[in-house]
Amino acid sequence: MASHASGGFVSTLATNKDRFRKTLISDQVYELLRQAVVEGDLAPNDRVVESEIARRLGVSQAPVREAVKRLAREGLLTHVPRRGHFVVEISSKDAEYARQVREPLEGLAARLAAEHITEEQLAELDALVERMHEAVAANDVSGFRDADIGFHTLVSQFAGNPFLARMWEVIEPSLRTLRAISDPLFDGDWCAMADEHGRLVGLLRAGDPGRAAEAFADHAAGRGPVPDARQTKKPREKTAAKKTVPRKTAAKKAAPRKTAAKPN
Repeated sequence: MASHASGGFVSTLATNKDRFRKTLISDQVYELLRQAVVEGDLAPNDRVVESEIARRLGVSQAPVREAVKRLAREGLLTHVPRRGHFVVEISSKDAEYARQVREPLEGLAARLAAEHITEEQLAELDALVERMHEAVAANDVSGFRDADIGFHTLVSQFAGNPFLARMWEVIEPSLRTLRAISDPLFDGDWCAMADEHGRLVGLLRAGDPGRAAEAFADHAAGRGPVPDARQTKKPREKTAAKKTVPRKTAAKKAAPRKTAAKPN
């Protein structure tokens, strides 16, 4: 496990070993690993070694493997063939570039969609908002992300401009990868974020292209009404103890890849 930032994570594994039970072990492992990524105990580019984590927790590899797959679906880990899973690092600059492209596209899509959207199309968007609420209740971040990204994809299609829809198809994978849409590390009220998507549907339903375009553009740029606590948090200081942690731990360093963006 990493040499510089994961000493605290190794300690966390030891502390939590006795709390694991036969039921929902994968969920418990998932929560532990996710917290380690969010808090920086597992740093960007750290390799997550399933066998070592399982050994330290005193559980089988199966629940650890399931937890790792879940984190990969959320975009927090990435799989490198023949090397394993690593904590994703995302350049804040790249994420900002992606949002800059997304903002005008979302505004245009909402403006066009508001002019002629049908009740059937609005019902599809309502269903995705409901799926977001269900995902929040189930603590299913990957489910929320799928519904969130599906929501914005549909709006691009409902705009009725085939060129706009194609442009969205081209950039959507990059938006997802760079977390410029539906950031799994969002530190705010997920239920309020689902409600915000409901508000956006309401603006489309009202048929006001100008207000809809402005709201969708603000949402895409992260200027919406649901705050992200990360924007006001100070970076955690690394302790001297972490700098002297031995290298032989449960995740190993990968070649530099790329820090996080808010689920929009």
